[in-house]
Amino acid sequence: MAGTTRIIEHPLIQHKLTHMRRRETAAPEFRRLLREIAMLMAYEVMRDQKLRVITIETPVATTQAPVLAAKSVCLISILRAGSGLLDGMLDVMPEARVGHIGVYRDPETLEAIEYYCKLPADIAEREVLLLDPMLATGHSAIAAISRIKAAGAATIRYVCLLAAPEGLEAVYTSHPEVTVYTAAVDSHLDEHGYIVPGLGDAGDRLFGTR
Repeated sequence: MAGTTRIIEHPLIQHKLTHMRRRETAAPEFRRLLREIAMLMAYEVMRDQKLRVITIETPVATTQAPVLAAKSVCLISILRAGSGLLDGMLDVMPEARVGHIGVYRDPETLEAIEYYCKLPADIAEREVLLLDPMLATGHSAIAAISRIKAAGAATIRYVCLLAAPEGLEAVYTSHPEVTVYTAAVDSHLDEHGYIVPGLGDAGDRLFGTR
């Protein structure tokens, strides 16, 4: 399997993920935990960003100080569950441009069907962080990555909370240059395409729809 998987094993992330997995965790706490994890993951995903030095005035003196060298990133949420990661990422990177891709999984075929797409016009000039809590079959991820590439994006990082080996293999088969950042790689998919042990349907748990 080609491609790069980066597992973010920070103790705070792993602690919060355990509480998200619990069956009894209600929607308000689930949302809060996902937002907090997204903030922590943003630090790791952006760790290799280049800096440039500018001249600024502090209240005391003129000094040279670092800022990000490139344009702000583009955060793209795969609706609807990606919104949970997006909120936390925007807390850390409020200047980021934001896009949305609406994809749902056909319950019979598990194939991804796109129903909405709105991306920044200058996406080709920005690094893209594609956000979705669950990388299960990989169908939604593959469809979203293909759509973003068609819009001109050159550098795409996929950020998820949990991944299944089957999903990683599928993504890397179609898009081997994409790096996947995740908090954990779980055991496998069940017959319904859910990650095991996983945490259930992230969208339903975020919004209390089941």
